Amino acid sequence: MGNIPTIVTSCLAVALTIVYFLVSDQGKFTFIILAAAAWFLVIICWLADKSQKYMHKLEGHEQTHDEKKKLANYNQQQHTVQISSSELSHVKAELSADLEELQSSLKNKDTEIENLKAEIASLHTLVEIEKLRAELANLKALAAKQSAKKK
Repeated sequence: MGNIPTIVTSCLAVALTIVYFLVSDQGKFTFIILAAAAWFLVIICWLADKSQKYMHKLEGHEQTHDEKKKLANYNQQQHTVQISSSELSHVKAELSADLEELQSSLKNKDTEIENLKAEIASLHTLVEIEKLRAELANLKALAAKQSAKKK
């Protein structure tokens, strides 16, 4: 089944090569490019077919390797079942301590975020106050100019 793409692309390449010799000089460039691409596809299909055949030859050797993997996995599963309850409770205590530590650091980060939000809000207020002062100073300067014009 793997030879079908190679045969089809070979027929296409042969047909394009024959048409190259039959076409006028104006179309030769187009057909030489098409024929070269078709022959390249023939080579790629042929290499893919050879690679597939080679990998299927090696497939028989993989079965023994898979059996070794299954035995290794079985031994690992058997080892994990032999954990004692004291070791399990010790690991559980360690994980609980780590979880509590993470929760406390998360609470600290939350309070830090709230403090930063409050600081940002106060900075916005300070900026608004400074804008109002600048506006007030501009109005005073404008009023001084108008009173100077009246005199």
